[in-house]
Amino acid sequence: MSKKKIRVLMSKPGIDGHWRGGIVVSRAIRDAGMELIFGGFQNVKEIVEAAIQEDVDVIGLSIHSGAHFAYTQQVIDLLKERGVLEDIMILVGGVVPAKDFPKLKEMGVANVYGPGSMTSEIVDFIKTHIRK
Repeated sequence: MSKKKIRVLMSKPGIDGHWRGGIVVSRAIRDAGMELIFGGFQNVKEIVEAAIQEDVDVIGLSIHSGAHFAYTQQVIDLLKERGVLEDIMILVGGVVPAKDFPKLKEMGVANVYGPGSMTSEIVDFIKTHIRK
């Protein structure tokens, strides 16, 4: 019997035009043997719908617009409304000031990654903290 692969949805809420970080992290996740669903630019409703339809374990939000609190809260609220918040780990990455990391974690984000974060650190975090 094979072990179920960790499924990760990588999305960019809003349209801020910064792709590189999300693509680099997506490749690292894929190369680590996880199943990657690349959502690209999606609004928060599309992110939540894709997460549910794809039965993901993790949602990675790549945010560079400065709207990290608003987008993250909207995703959390919709996941809660749909009854799946406890089943999905949320990670936030992008140009997020370090001073905002604690508040995002208080909101329910498992971890936050700013510029210069190592992809190996993200992969290791997912593998050791996944909610199964």
